[in-house]
Amino acid sequence: MPSRRAVDPAELRAAVLEVGPWLRGESEEKPSRTQLAAAVRLSARTLEQVAPGSSVEVRVPPFVAVQCIEGPRHTRGTPPNVVETDPRTWLLMVTGLLEFDSATADGGVSVSGSRAGEIAHWLPLLRV
Repeated sequence: MPSRRAVDPAELRAAVLEVGPWLRGESEEKPSRTQLAAAVRLSARTLEQVAPGSSVEVRVPPFVAVQCIEGPRHTRGTPPNVVETDPRTWLLMVTGLLEFDSATADGGVSVSGSRAGEIAHWLPLLRV
């Protein structure tokens, strides 16, 4: 599989800033699907770049699933270390508006496997 192009930090920042008012609760109007998809995909792919590896799978349905963090690699079936959440919760963690531990404690993030929590080390990816 060909490698993805590197995420441009300016592109990531612009995409996240577009949904920023909604994340901060300053606007009740939900961003368009296109805006939300861009922010989620670019941020997840940024995590994939800054924490390369294949030991943890991060899923943000319906937009993206990436593998990250060095360690044992899985090749078939459900990976042993999975982090799954909705787009809003993901972006809140990406921007530092929500801590990973708080999100897992309140059920906003589903975590399985002994290494899945390691993504907390890499968050937030940027602050808005």
